[in-house]
Amino acid sequence: MSASPESRPFTRSLNDRMIAGVMGGIARRFGWSSTLLRIVFVLVSILSAAFPGILVYLILWLLMPMQTD
Repeated sequence: MSASPESRPFTRSLNDRMIAGVMGGIARRFGWSSTLLRIVFVLVSILSAAFPGILVYLILWLLMPMQTD
């Protein structure tokens, strides 16, 4: 039985990663497509001066623990 999104912790993905597994972990937590989430994140980062994408990603990389299972 699969855990509901609410019961999954925010963790960086071990398997679905391009750099540090941050987007893969967020996508896994909410049951979203990691590829689509990465595309949206990059587009929002590029198109919005008020959204410092690299800084947000680095903070999440530091704060999110690595997936253990």
